[in-house]
Order: sequence, then C-alpha cells, then structure tokens
Amino acid sequence: MNKTFLTIAAAIVAFASNAAAQDWKEIRIATEGAYPPFNTLKADGTLAGLDVDIANALCDEMKAKCTIVAQDWDGIIPGLMANKYDAIIASMSITEERKQKIDFTNKYYTTPLAVIVPKDSTLAGVGVEDMKGKSVGAQASTTQGNYATDIYGKAGVDVKLYPTQEEAAADIQNGRIDALISDKFVVVDWLNNAGKDCCKMLADVPGTATEAGIGIRKGDDALREKFNKAIDAIVANGTYKTIVSKYFPFDIY
Repeated sequence: MNKTFLTIAAAIVAFASNAAAQDWKEIRIATEGAYPPFNTLKADGTLAGLDVDIANALCDEMKAKCTIVAQDWDGIIPGLMANKYDAIIASMSITEERKQKIDFTNKYYTTPLAVIVPKDSTLAGVGVEDMKGKSVGAQASTTQGNYATDIYGKAGVDVKLYPTQEEAAADIQNGRIDALISDKFVVVDWLNNAGKDCCKMLADVPGTATEAGIGIRKGDDALREKFNKAIDAIVANGTYKTIVSKYFPFDIY
C-alpha cells in the first residue's frame, strides 16, 4: 500500500468525520447555574430556568439530543474554546470583546442594565455623580461588571465585583454595599422574591440595552445557523412566548 493511497484514505476518513459532526444530532450545552431566573441549580442538582427551558425547546426543534451542564461563569468561554461543550446558553450578552474569541447566534432576548438600592436609600439617580462616595456591586466578567468598572470605577466610585450574581445580591441584602447594578430582568425576579423586603429598583441605566445570544466556537457555522433557524421557529410558533410567560409578565425579545 503506497503513501499516496494512505494519504487519500486518511483524507476521506477526516472528511467523513467532519461531515458527521456537522449533522449536530448530539449537542453539549453549558449554562452557569447561578443566575436565577435564567439559570439555577435546584436542590436535587438539576438545572432549571429560562435559559434551560429555551435550550430544551431549541433542541426539540432541531431534533437533537442535548446534554446541559453547569459551568462557572469565569471559565465558561475557555471551556467552549477547549471543546468541553459545543454551545453556551447562559444569558451571555453579545459584545465585541467576546466576539473576538467566539461567535454568537442571533439574540434570544434583549435586556437593559438597572440599579437597585436598599429601600431606605437616598440615592436619586444612576449617574456617576450620584454614585460618588457610594459602593456599587456587580458580577465580575459581565456587561454590568464592565460598566461598573469602566464608568463608575474610573470616576472614583468604590466598585466591588463578585464571582456570581447571587453573592452580589446577598451583599446588598445584608447592607454591605450601597447599590447593585445588574441585568434588569434578573433583579426584577429577585426583587419579587428574596429581595422584596430589603431593596427597590432605582432606575434603568440609559443606553445599556444588550442582546443575549448563544455562544458558539468560531468555525462552527453549521451549528450557529441551526440554532438561528430554531430560534426563529420557536418565536414564530409561540413556544418562546409560552416559556417567557413562566418567568416574566412582559415581552423580553
């Protein structure tokens, strides 16, 4: 058997393997598990939340067998790039910085940032001048964390960053920070539940609306387009609205 034949045979095997991968009948999906109501770990260890429901609906639409796993936020993009899973469905905002490392599908919801404060707070606004002399918390490595650092922090405001949203919320609930900047939909849910006795919504942060998309490795174009078609389908057939209505009394698309 000559070298040319072996080379051709190897190329055929590689092509066949690649073609099979592009069918995407089995997809591994990561979410965080610490960002309710979008993703959370239940007491029995199972994942739940809007992101998880959306992921399952998309997989049903694509007729794909999906495995959803929890991954700490700080390692979620490195894990995708290291091929630990194939997609991220974790309320990840589509930003230019992240697009340098990974690709994104079209949006599956849009949200602004908002600031919450203790009920007895005298803060009157969310501008830099309002926040001077105060401490502002946010989850690290998020759009709200970046805003807190780049806008408030550079103006001398005391910014505290946390590994998870839940830890940031616990600190405002316990009076250790003066304000919390967050994804609005996350804090609306929190204010209706754990935070209802301690805190209140101050205001949306102007000009901060971002789109959340599904993170995909660069080069996995077939998977990205498969997800895009499935997103369009569940929005069109009413599945998306049914899922969202479980969590919010308003449209988030």
